[in-house]
Amino acid sequence: MTGRHASANTNTGTGSSASATAFERALESLRAGEPVLVHDAADREGETDLIYHADAVTPEAVAQLRNDAGGLVCVALSHDIAEAFDLPFYTEEVDHPAAADHELGYDERSSFSLTVNHRDTYTGITDADRSLTIRALGEAAAEPQETTFADEFRVPGHVHLLKAAPGLLGQREGHTELGLALAGAADLQPAVVVCEMLDDETGEALTPVDARAYANRHDLVYLEGRDVLERLG
Repeated sequence: MTGRHASANTNTGTGSSASATAFERALESLRAGEPVLVHDAADREGETDLIYHADAVTPEAVAQLRNDAGGLVCVALSHDIAEAFDLPFYTEEVDHPAAADHELGYDERSSFSLTVNHRDTYTGITDADRSLTIRALGEAAAEPQETTFADEFRVPGHVHLLKAAPGLLGQREGHTELGLALAGAADLQPAVVVCEMLDDETGEALTPVDARAYANRHDLVYLEGRDVLERLG
């Protein structure tokens, strides 16, 4: 790969001690408002997501997500928070034949819920608008009892919501659950942004080698899903 994601692998850590160190660094990064990279598994989606805590998403972070990652910018909420806001799984809410009989291959169901904009946004798609919506979702997750969701947000919008499995990693091992499990371990509110990293040349998911290279170039933490599962699953 060339361009923004030049291929390299300068990660010199090996073994369980390196994984433990990376895990602790990931928690520190999230607490500091920095992103981490998490690859789920080769036999699942086989994708690496760039993950931020929702509170830390500035317009500059949205620009990084769309330019450097390139996938869909989503906000994952814990099942309890989503339930508090009466947010459904999308496929359960839409009465249309296309919403039935999904065969995902990598999982039993999708985590997608509604799409939203904060009511103070204009179109909702700009970096400033999306960061406003995302940070407001983080604030709402911190105090759900103080938030009337429909007063704060409108549907449809430009930020995709994901609803986690009730049992988190005990029931599902997607980026939704991996990101929220890391946030919980970091003592942060259950609202994270996840965005798939794509290869500029092939259009496919960024390989783990290239994802590690990106992490190394930007001094970010890269984790395998199994690293998270070993500690939190």
